[in-house]
Amino acid sequence: MGGGPAFLFPLNTFDRHLLREWLTFLALVLVLMCGLLLVQVMYSDFRDLRDAGAGAGDLGVYILVAIPSFLALTLPIVLLVSTLFVLGKLHKANELTAMRAAGVGFGRLMARIWIVGLLCCALSWWLNASVVPWSVEETRLIKEGFQFRKQAQTVPQDRIGAIFSVGFDNPDSRRMWFFDRYSKFTNRAYGVSVTEMDVRRRETNRVVAAQAWYDGSAHGWVFRDGREMRFNPETGENLSADPFSEKAFPRFQEDPQLMLLIDRRPIDLSFTELRQLVDYYSRENNPKSVPYAVRFYGLVADILGPLIVIAIAIPFAVSGVRVNPAVGVSKSIGLFFLYFVLKNLAESLATKEIIDPGLAAWLPDIGMSCLAVVLFIRLR
Repeated sequence: MGGGPAFLFPLNTFDRHLLREWLTFLALVLVLMCGLLLVQVMYSDFRDLRDAGAGAGDLGVYILVAIPSFLALTLPIVLLVSTLFVLGKLHKANELTAMRAAGVGFGRLMARIWIVGLLCCALSWWLNASVVPWSVEETRLIKEGFQFRKQAQTVPQDRIGAIFSVGFDNPDSRRMWFFDRYSKFTNRAYGVSVTEMDVRRRETNRVVAAQAWYDGSAHGWVFRDGREMRFNPETGENLSADPFSEKAFPRFQEDPQLMLLIDRRPIDLSFTELRQLVDYYSRENNPKSVPYAVRFYGLVADILGPLIVIAIAIPFAVSGVRVNPAVGVSKSIGLFFLYFVLKNLAESLATKEIIDPGLAAWLPDIGMSCLAVVLFIRLR
């Protein structure tokens, strides 16, 4: 076939046969996996949505918006199962042996699979960086919208979608915030206290108000029915207390959405929200950043997941005795069990601050890559 990289060769009969078998089975497994995840989501969310008054059309929209969030999660599983099954099927039928006996190198036989793997890496990055964050945040907004509509029938506006006892420390600006509650329906905070401090964390100013909200047109926070107080940082003496009915504070630039992300479970946050929290916690070296950092860097590490999966699946499928290809699918269960063991071990080490969260996120992929190298060495 001449020199040059294998991926530059035009598609031959075997390439078309391999891609047709593989991509067909891959599509079937993808639909099946997404279907199972949708069933799980509807099982956990259907009652809440129905009780909130969601109709059939609303449920349909919710499902359509939720589907993209499953794609990045299912892609490595689908690749592993489909590759093991199809290559195992070809191996059992002696098709791979026949091609190698005809002088076709193993790298050339698997070239198209590696190309699809690279495309899946690009797809995984696009999904995690753009599509999945939109899906996660939009489904949350849809669910909250139904809940707000139900609550509006029984509770005052300022308590619809209320989150109670919100605290937020901004070490860069030396400000500490506290809300008695924040209504996600009105986008306003109630029972607000903002403390400003000097470089030694001693109080210099305090603003208390009945209400506050972030106003983009005013380029800052607006407070209503409050009082601004000044203190002597040396003695703590109250120097003044100036009441106001409504006052804008352009120097207050804290993002209310970031304040509400604090203490949420990492698995419930999108890639974009995780990055916000990691940046926030890293500025103050807060150990609470570890689970968010592991989750964030784990999503980054998932970019290479398709290639690692393919590197493991190929030697697993084409080595050993020729058995039913379904046996290869069963192997995937053991491989993913090993992956999650490594993942939990890495997260535990990161939580105990034994290893860096970035390394903890990459450790499962490093372990599986080493397994792939061993399998390829044995295959040769």
